[in-house]
Amino acid sequence: MHGLAAAYYLAANHGITDVAVLDKSYIGSGGSGRNTAIVRSNYLTPEGVAFYDRSVKLYEALSATLNFNVMFSQHGHMTLAHNDSSLRTMRWRAEVNKLQGIESEVIDEREVNRLVPQLDVSPHARYPILGALYHAPGGIIRHDAVVWGYARGADAAGVHIHQNTEVTGIDVSRGKVTGVVTNRGRIATGTVLNATAGWSSTVADLAGVPLPIETFPLQAAVTEPVRPFLHTVIVSGSLHVYVSQTDRGELVFGASVDPFGSYSTRGSLEFIEGLAGHVLELMPSLSKMRLLRQWAGLCDMTPDFSPIMGFTPVDGFLVDVGWGTYGFKAGPVSGEAMAECIATARTPAIIDAFGLDRFEAGELVGEKGAASVGH
Repeated sequence: MHGLAAAYYLAANHGITDVAVLDKSYIGSGGSGRNTAIVRSNYLTPEGVAFYDRSVKLYEALSATLNFNVMFSQHGHMTLAHNDSSLRTMRWRAEVNKLQGIESEVIDEREVNRLVPQLDVSPHARYPILGALYHAPGGIIRHDAVVWGYARGADAAGVHIHQNTEVTGIDVSRGKVTGVVTNRGRIATGTVLNATAGWSSTVADLAGVPLPIETFPLQAAVTEPVRPFLHTVIVSGSLHVYVSQTDRGELVFGASVDPFGSYSTRGSLEFIEGLAGHVLELMPSLSKMRLLRQWAGLCDMTPDFSPIMGFTPVDGFLVDVGWGTYGFKAGPVSGEAMAECIATARTPAIIDAFGLDRFEAGELVGEKGAASVGH
């Protein structure tokens, strides 16, 4: 999605249409089709809040912008607190969010119960719910519709989308990009944008640019569809689990990344057993629901849990990587910012803090506290 969004905004905002989007498989086959499609902006750092809030604003208007229904449902995002320490952290996050203009508040267990009656809020629960951080603008979206919408818009503007086209090399001469080698031939170009998520470090290696990124699998699962009853996204950092319900009625579950680095996208029994147990701690009434399928996506994790965006030491080679577990929610603003970066040859202010050079300078943008399992 990031590559398609950048291509779309290059054409729509800057009139640049001599653009080729290259995908090793079909569009949406990577992280864009394997995520759990949660959108929110209740981050902690000023840089992160401004960035993700802009993305939410773009998402709110995306159906009209693309003339394609992306099914954005802003029904709220709730992060549960199970102990006094977690509740203090939620209050801190709420105040930080409010200072940065983000709608975010702490609600008590009675309000949690009103919003989601299926949650076990009794004091005898193994993990009692004392309250929650509630972010009303948050919600879910149809991830494949977003991919199709951007692809449709970019194609209509004259962008060329090449599926089943694997990049096998990046030509660099005297410190400058001169072309891209693919399994279908060579493309001459002076500008390459690497937006390949879990494969970003291997692609960057082709241009001789080392990245401080590790790749980890992130697993998720979905149940059979039932009548809609869950009208907000539920997250528990203590239990490392989150759950939402799609417009079709399926419950989508997820957790934190696997504890080991890998490029595997296979699910595991150990994950699904642990996930199911944690979900039932929160909502015992789901015990009879049947699981339909599980899958995994690849997360490109940086040391400070913030992305790497902009120029690199190789002239003409740009990156939009390091998204970890939260890349989908940033798709629109990333595409908009990277298009401006390419078109103007300047780094936009909204992504200035996310440059690759921050690791050498020691100016990290620490988002782990707001990014961990919240997705």
